[in-house]
Amino acid sequence: MTTYNKIKIDGLDIFYREAGPSNKPKLLLLHGFPASSFMFRDLIEHLQRDFHLIAPDYPGFGHSDAPDRKTFAYTFDNLADIIDKFTAKLGLTKFGIYMQDFGGPVGFRLASRHPNKVSFFVIQNANAYEEGLPDSFWSLARTLWNDPSPANREKIREAAMSDEALAWNYTHGVADQSRISPDSWLLQRALLARPENKDAMVDLLYDYRTNLPLYPKWQEYFRRHQPPALIVWGENDIIFPPVGAYPYQKDLKHVALNILETGHFALEDYAEAIAGHIRRFHTSSISGVAA
Repeated sequence: MTTYNKIKIDGLDIFYREAGPSNKPKLLLLHGFPASSFMFRDLIEHLQRDFHLIAPDYPGFGHSDAPDRKTFAYTFDNLADIIDKFTAKLGLTKFGIYMQDFGGPVGFRLASRHPNKVSFFVIQNANAYEEGLPDSFWSLARTLWNDPSPANREKIREAAMSDEALAWNYTHGVADQSRISPDSWLLQRALLARPENKDAMVDLLYDYRTNLPLYPKWQEYFRRHQPPALIVWGENDIIFPPVGAYPYQKDLKHVALNILETGHFALEDYAEAIAGHIRRFHTSSISGVAA
């Protein structure tokens, strides 16, 4: 059974979903943009007998507080700080991390700070290599990174958060759109309508530029600490195409790569299959390591 909870971190209410016995291996679920822990709802149902699952919403996302941009800087460093303190307050000393999209830069920051806490990765359309940021999609973001003018902020705001864009995030690249629930983008539309929330998201899209200089650090972390990694990746994702999935194999020895016939939010139509991959990977590669 999933419970729905809030905990105070730095004065902010951080919402999280939790399921599974506390004595099972722990798996921290880190969502993408502009999603929330809601994206893990089906995966949680499939895995709650096998894992202790914790899925937080970052500040400004989901049901967590959305602090004013004047008092809270929407950066990946700050999101990682909040999640770091969140795991400490919940007493998580050893856990796997499932990362999708924005979950990558949050999770890789967390893992490189505390390599001894991380027992394994599940990497789903989350990038740590230059190959995974093609200009075909990222040109507008790169323009913003070079010139964060109001005009460029408005362009990316419309491109990334219009009603059409929110739906497209979930439906592009899937074989059967009738299997994709509209609940996800309708929820996102409602949450983004909060005062200044879209501006906060643009702040984070602008801050995404800070991740690229960290790629060599994260890759060195991979090589040095060799966390076992299961990669499940939507083959038809235009945002983070599968060319970004393969480079992990250069730096990680214990890696299982699975390319799925879907798009960016693979859990919408492949939750059961991904849950099966996680169970098998954990049983074959992680048993005796994860806690």
